Amino acid sequence: MSQPTYREIVVNGLWKQNTGVVQLLGLCPLLAISTSVVNALSLGLATTLVMAASNGAISLIRNLVPKEIRIAVFILIIAALVTAIQLAMNAFVHPLYLVLGIFIPLITTNCIVLARTEAFASKNRFMHSVADGLMMGIGLTFILVILGAMRELIGKGTLLSGIDLVFGTAANHWVLHVLPDYKGFLLAVLPPGAFFALGILIAGKNWLDQRAAKTQSNRSISIVPHAE
Repeated sequence: MSQPTYREIVVNGLWKQNTGVVQLLGLCPLLAISTSVVNALSLGLATTLVMAASNGAISLIRNLVPKEIRIAVFILIIAALVTAIQLAMNAFVHPLYLVLGIFIPLITTNCIVLARTEAFASKNRFMHSVADGLMMGIGLTFILVILGAMRELIGKGTLLSGIDLVFGTAANHWVLHVLPDYKGFLLAVLPPGAFFALGILIAGKNWLDQRAAKTQSNRSISIVPHAE
């Protein structure tokens, strides 16, 4: 089986196979946590760390695990990594840990993480697997942050609200009040707002893909030599 190039891994993770707007996996945390940029970025980074570490670990032992129990072993490894991150967040960013709540341990059963370990890490070498987990996680984080920014801006008129949960009360002045005296739009921070925002992102990506394909097609036609 041929190994994918690092360029293919990066492009797939960030765009072609983006887990948020293409594969549409793990929508529960994607829609529930994206109420603000800080929440979205925090969960996205935690998921990225788990994906990169679990992909690497599973790639190393892929030839040692019997196929009959591979899923159970994969979940056990993922759960151990999630527990380590959960304990670290509880120790160092406890207020943010309380806000994210159940969605941190739920990374264990997130189908994004398990899907990449089964589809990629169990079939590829260590460095390629780590790169795949990292890029898929970054692609997810990118979508989470955009969703969080959209919902927070429309819902509250701010960006980076809740940054004090990470850096303490001294970071309160880091909050950007983009729309001063804004009364807010409650729908944006409720679950229906998440669906609307995600739909806009999916439509935008599809439009960009179609536009790029059309441009490439026109370019190919223009370079075809005309018959004498």
